[in-house]
Amino acid sequence: MNQVRCSVFIATSLDGCIARNDGSIDWLERINANVPAGEDCGYAEFMQTVDAIVMGRATFEKVLSFPAWPYANTTVYVLSSTISRLPADLPNTVHLLNATPHDVVAVTTDEGHRHLYIDGGRTIQAFLRAGLITELTITSIPMLLGSGIKLFGDLQVEAELRLLSSKAFPFGFVQSHYSVWK
Repeated sequence: MNQVRCSVFIATSLDGCIARNDGSIDWLERINANVPAGEDCGYAEFMQTVDAIVMGRATFEKVLSFPAWPYANTTVYVLSSTISRLPADLPNTVHLLNATPHDVVAVTTDEGHRHLYIDGGRTIQAFLRAGLITELTITSIPMLLGSGIKLFGDLQVEAELRLLSSKAFPFGFVQSHYSVWK
């Protein structure tokens, strides 16, 4: 099997939360109002390198609440053991999988994908536990939520990271790019 890159590109509050306890990202939407028009903190450039997105059910349900499907023709794999069928109005590039992280990598490799964007707290944690995440880009947002859904939670594994780059944006965001050491 060819080596597949599994990357994370995500924002967290300064205290490590990706959402409120109820899954709401209203705080992130509100603080994004401070970001200058046209600034995406490198997201579009990152997405140009991605072959497919792998997300969990909760993230998928959050994305479905957006006004429009944001991933155009990018292949998306939704991981769920509870969803039996995808909504009919989604593009045919969206696929449902009930699989382990290693099985997901095998399936996506068989489909010709070489760079996976792993999204969603539990999905990221599962891929980290499986030793499959190769790099993380984490944008720290200058906000303390106090409580919420943590990006890493209780991983039950150690992961040694090497800082590749760090960038401070004039509107207060700090983005750090890490490689994961096996």
